Amino acid sequence: MGVRKWMALLATSLCLVVLPAKADSMWTTFKSRFLMPDGRVVDTGNGNVSHTEGQGYAMLMAVQNNDRQSFDKMWSWTNKTLKNKDSGLFYWRYVPTQANPISDKNNASDGDVLIAWALLRGGNQWHDSSLLNASDEIASAIIKHDVTTYAGYQVMLPGMKGFVKPDHIVLNPSYFLFPAWQAFADRSHLKVWSDLIRDGQSLLTKMRFGKANLATDWVAVASNGTMAPASNWPPRSSYDAIRVPLYVKWYKPTSALLTPWFNWWTCYSRAQTPAWVDVEKNQNSPYAMNEGLLAVRDYALDALMSPPALDIDDDYYSASLKMLVVMAQQDNAR
Repeated sequence: MGVRKWMALLATSLCLVVLPAKADSMWTTFKSRFLMPDGRVVDTGNGNVSHTEGQGYAMLMAVQNNDRQSFDKMWSWTNKTLKNKDSGLFYWRYVPTQANPISDKNNASDGDVLIAWALLRGGNQWHDSSLLNASDEIASAIIKHDVTTYAGYQVMLPGMKGFVKPDHIVLNPSYFLFPAWQAFADRSHLKVWSDLIRDGQSLLTKMRFGKANLATDWVAVASNGTMAPASNWPPRSSYDAIRVPLYVKWYKPTSALLTPWFNWWTCYSRAQTPAWVDVEKNQNSPYAMNEGLLAVRDYALDALMSPPALDIDDDYYSASLKMLVVMAQQDNAR
């Protein structure tokens, strides 16, 4: 074994040794900045709104840090405030400054998946059948309302409403939560979850646009299976798509689906890696990645030699990405 390879393995091993203590400290900081006393998680980069994504992420963090008290507060607020009793899913956004904080009655399927996954992990960790049953109910509702077959693919739509068009559907590849889908498959043994994993990976091999050869935040899939950046959003690989390599590596660290991201990111020094790229104009953002995006980049490139730290400049999303990277590393090390 070469010296450089041996040193890299040693650094990775040392990193994993300190991860649990580091994660606990990060979680304490995260809670102090983004978790309200009633269990609502605030998106400080988006007007202090709350959404199912944030509730699900933070519930996962609470399980990872064995914080049942915080978990219960978040789950209680989410279930009481955002639950759509008709569908069994959740209203995706809560805007505290509006007279009607839940004016948009649609769901976000990634938020639903994250909540169900957190309940599943929490139920297993704390041996609580009520959490497991709640997870099962949400997973069943996701299958009923968000999963469909289109152009020969099993897909999870981003929400119940607005994503099925006359001649195409709109997908968000950052909603392809492979590790969560695998957890649901392991529990339920339902074929639908393994089909989603298989077809999600197949879709990602074709969601490669522009010179960057990357998936965009939103993708249109035509009835004949052809794909293009969705027309109602900027044609960018940006703040949503950054989660694609995160979830891919979390699910399978050696996946070939990471190759386009490796090829793109290694064109730039770490400090000059662009925050996004417009795949139609082949233009990069005029500013570099923030620390949260860089944490995902470093994780995907096996370049994270120490756990990321939460900085005072991190908003909710940047902090969440750092926390998720630590969680993914811990899961990969098991």
